[in-house]
Amino acid sequence: MTLFFPDLNVWLALSDIGHEHCGEAWNWMSSLPGDARLLFSRYTQIGLLRLLVTPAVMGNATLSLGKAWSVYDRWLEDPRVEFYPEPREADLTFRRFTAPFKTQKASKAVGDCWLLACASEIDARLVTFDRALYELARKQNQPAVLPS
Repeated sequence: MTLFFPDLNVWLALSDIGHEHCGEAWNWMSSLPGDARLLFSRYTQIGLLRLLVTPAVMGNATLSLGKAWSVYDRWLEDPRVEFYPEPREADLTFRRFTAPFKTQKASKAVGDCWLLACASEIDARLVTFDRALYELARKQNQPAVLPS
């Protein structure tokens, strides 16, 4: 079984038909082998809910929180999708991934490094449209996928 750990931009693209990467995301998901699993963490769950209810992100398609929960619940009905709690060991890996940024003001790096740490600890491939995150994963020897 292959585990995939989509970041927020992938979950949003899969959840919002109006997203610029929706087609690419669905093409990627459709190409996965039958035993593939896509994993949510608490971070990606909260992030997806937050983005779906944010007018600056969703525009006229902004959802109520109840409808955003319905989107998330539909994902969990898909047998390929699971909620996976962060492993206890993720903290040490998180610190290792953030080490290259220790002298920088790097707010985006904090979330990206958390995603990398979780993916690493659960032995999953990070999936992202963010090329900088993809390159960071490669530099850290963490398997990553750019959907196309």
